[in-house]
Amino acid sequence: MKEDIYIVIPAYNEEELIKSTLKKLKDEGYNNIIVVDDGSSDKTYNLAKDEGGVIVCKHIINRGLGGALGTGIGCALLYNPKVIVTFDADGQHDPKDIEKIAKPILEDEYEVVIGSRLMDRDEVKNMPIIKRVGNWGLNFLTYLMGGHFITDSQSGLRGFSYNSAKIVAEQLKSNRYEISSEFVVLIKRNKLKFKEVPIKTIYTEYSMARGTNVITGFKILIKLIFHKLH
Repeated sequence: MKEDIYIVIPAYNEEELIKSTLKKLKDEGYNNIIVVDDGSSDKTYNLAKDEGGVIVCKHIINRGLGGALGTGIGCALLYNPKVIVTFDADGQHDPKDIEKIAKPILEDEYEVVIGSRLMDRDEVKNMPIIKRVGNWGLNFLTYLMGGHFITDSQSGLRGFSYNSAKIVAEQLKSNRYEISSEFVVLIKRNKLKFKEVPIKTIYTEYSMARGTNVITGFKILIKLIFHKLH
């Protein structure tokens, strides 16, 4: 099963944890890994390149999360995988959850699977309140902009079948954090068969400092409205 999965990791200034993240994935048996260094100013690119067997793409300038994911998914499609999984570089995801994401796609039950940090009550308790409030707000905005109403629209752990990844990659417009909401909108627009599964999240000071915040939330709203109108 694991040889049918390609993992896409967007990475911007992740020298602190990129090697650890890659090692954990390899230890779990995943060898088809694509890292997209999104114009990092630190050693992210070199550290990823030093990990044997990892495909590393590099942006000369920082294009944002959406740009990195677009590049990574496009690269993965060249290898004709059965499943493409997006995976954050900051150590917040458990590699063991990849199987939960990929299995429904490999069994041809679903075309897209999103890992939710808010389906399991114990995991919800672990999420800091400011993150919970922000996520719920962005879930609602994602729904208003034409997406599904789901529990965790901002999750970075997602799985796509080859065909659904190709459809989504051709239609993506977002370059930055609004990409997470745009994925959900495109899933609904293209009537892709979709589900959420509960996942574990590893919260550290490092991972808490990354990702979305209130300011980012406002930027996401503005970008979503712009894309909706064009």
